[in-house]
Amino acid sequence: MRITILDGHTTNPGDLSWEPLEQIGDCEVHARTAAADIVARATRADVVLTNKTPLSRETIAALPDLKCIGVLATGYNIVDIAAARERGIPVCNVPEYGTPNVAQATFALLLELTNRVGHHAALVRAGRWTAGPDFCFWEGELVELAGRTLGIVGYGRIGRAVATIGRAFGMRILAWRRNHGGDPECVALDTLLRESDVVSLHCPLSAATERLVNAATLATMKPTALLVNTARGGLVDEAALAAALDAGQLAGAGLDVLSVEPPPASNPLLAARNCIITPHVAWATREARRRLIAVTADNVRAFAAGTPRHVVNP
Repeated sequence: MRITILDGHTTNPGDLSWEPLEQIGDCEVHARTAAADIVARATRADVVLTNKTPLSRETIAALPDLKCIGVLATGYNIVDIAAARERGIPVCNVPEYGTPNVAQATFALLLELTNRVGHHAALVRAGRWTAGPDFCFWEGELVELAGRTLGIVGYGRIGRAVATIGRAFGMRILAWRRNHGGDPECVALDTLLRESDVVSLHCPLSAATERLVNAATLATMKPTALLVNTARGGLVDEAALAAALDAGQLAGAGLDVLSVEPPPASNPLLAARNCIITPHVAWATREARRRLIAVTADNVRAFAAGTPRHVVNP
């Protein structure tokens, strides 16, 4: 079996091993692959693995030997799954590897917005405490989470893990999902946006959820509310969010994802008021990346055995 990994660097920049996949077959790893090089690099592959390198309908059509696509991630919007389905090519993702990490990163962003630890540490290094007249000082409002309402948009594995942490902080939980199945914590989206002090996004990006956070939905939120996004950048209308932050219509935002990554310098959120942005690292602990490689290898073995699993385009 011939396996080609198109963009292995982010999954394994050198601190892990590809051995679980190398044991299965001839495994060729590329750190990064430009769009123009995809076909040449994958032309003989039975299995192509990708994280963020797009596999379009045209690319899939140009790979006659392709039999399986593995996504080194949970989200799979970078693959034309309909085109793969038409060819009988299963697309397999890794649905659970990052749950604890993304939930942890969600609260890292939220705690920076509410306790401003990094901001105050930088002020101390800059000499503000040394030069101050008092035993303590703070800049900006410090916010207690206990008693506040956490609205979780997307109530799957990660959303529920975030809810568990929120409850430990003493927060009231509201949730929204497209098919709530009678879950007592689930409410209408407009209710969640209107009542929440913190809105955290954990839903997949699709035609139905693209720019779910926009000028209209932002207008329904409290001006004291905070927005956290560790899901997909495309869930947010970035210009509308920047405008809301700069106008004081929203108190702050913590984002680990943007619509274009890396972002162009023109992205308005890079300079928006009280907007904390991390470079898509919520998933990237070594433990999570090790699980990602292990489960991907299990997916490839299952495909080779004729019983593909974690198939997103049945």
